[in-house]
Amino acid sequence: MSHDKISRRSLLQGALIGLAAAPASALLARDAFAADLPLIDPADAQAKALGYVHDATKVDAKANPNYKAGQLCANCIQYTGKEGAAEGGCNIFPGKGVKATGWCKVYVIKPGATLG
Repeated sequence: MSHDKISRRSLLQGALIGLAAAPASALLARDAFAADLPLIDPADAQAKALGYVHDATKVDAKANPNYKAGQLCANCIQYTGKEGAAEGGCNIFPGKGVKATGWCKVYVIKPGATLG
């Protein structure tokens, strides 16, 4: 019976590589999954409560005084879709996709983004 020794350095290197790979694989899986998300229906109870619309140009400004032209899901911090994609995921509507051109009351501009 042989007793091979594993150095502490090798063990720590392997552990660090494993820890670094876990978030990367989660991001890759999320991006692949986002393409398969069904779009949220604006008539959905949660979407309705948050004033979600597929087309931000159709936001009722009287009912949503915080809305400003140029606010879109695509430049919201909650949007998880890829830049330039027509639709993507949203942290507010887990398991559902939103249009990049959409808007809801939870809108917060992404750091570094501009309205436009």
